[in-house]
Amino acid sequence: MSREKEIYKVTLLGSAGNMALLCFKFVAAFVGHSSAMMADAIHSLSDFITDMVVLVFVRMSAKPQDRSHDYGHGKFETFATFIIGLALVIAALGIIVAAIRKVVLWAGGTELEAPGMLALWAALLSIVVKEALYRYTAIRGKALNSQAMIANAWHHRSDALSSIGAAIGIGGSILLGSRWTVLDPVASIVVGLMLGRVAYKLLKTSVDELTESSLPDDVEQEIAAIISSFPDIVEPHNLRTRRIGNRIAIEFHIRMDGDIPLRVAHDRATSIERKLKDRFGSSTHIIIHTEPIK
Repeated sequence: MSREKEIYKVTLLGSAGNMALLCFKFVAAFVGHSSAMMADAIHSLSDFITDMVVLVFVRMSAKPQDRSHDYGHGKFETFATFIIGLALVIAALGIIVAAIRKVVLWAGGTELEAPGMLALWAALLSIVVKEALYRYTAIRGKALNSQAMIANAWHHRSDALSSIGAAIGIGGSILLGSRWTVLDPVASIVVGLMLGRVAYKLLKTSVDELTESSLPDDVEQEIAAIISSFPDIVEPHNLRTRRIGNRIAIEFHIRMDGDIPLRVAHDRATSIERKLKDRFGSSTHIIIHTEPIK
């Protein structure tokens, strides 16, 4: 099965789970009168929307290079990650604002309606289903080297964590009585803050890549060590790295004996390129500039 089809299969499975959960959560939120469950339902809705974003952009990122995209279309996958992060920010802000309004009403003397048992059962079911989807999607995302899939996996995990917060708030409101119904909207605020934290991480990763941020220092040091492992290579320098979707780009200069034949210099550069691709993937984009030793 191709990488694109595998991503589609995993994402569609997550979408089916999200669709079933969000329908159940919305019903449970209305029937159970729970703002925490409504927040959780909105989170699941954002999961479903981002699944659709991944499906659209992964297909675009899988296209080969063409005249208008010499480096391929890998950045579309990064852009999908950015959209997922934005969706989480919007969902988090909406949840927090709505919950704060309820807390203010409660503080002013308004009695909040206690949530029902259906909302609690929906939260518990969501924890189990979403954690399972997280583990499956994360494993496949790492195997396929798909940042969008890994981002989507964390969206599943954040939904599972938010369901834990919702379950605590709903359960506390039910078990502790009417004086503690404020725990339900307080749980919504916790859910919103958790969403915001995940959104920040996703946005930072995608913005770094879209703005051509270099690879981490330890990765660049490993690249330099591979280049320097060839005995006739002197002073590797001007190393530049970046990500292009699910692959990386490496550019650098090397110095060699200026009296060796061009074919020998070419073969040595090819050997370096092959070793780097063995380590970082066959689709790694590599540019090597050779210079004579002065």
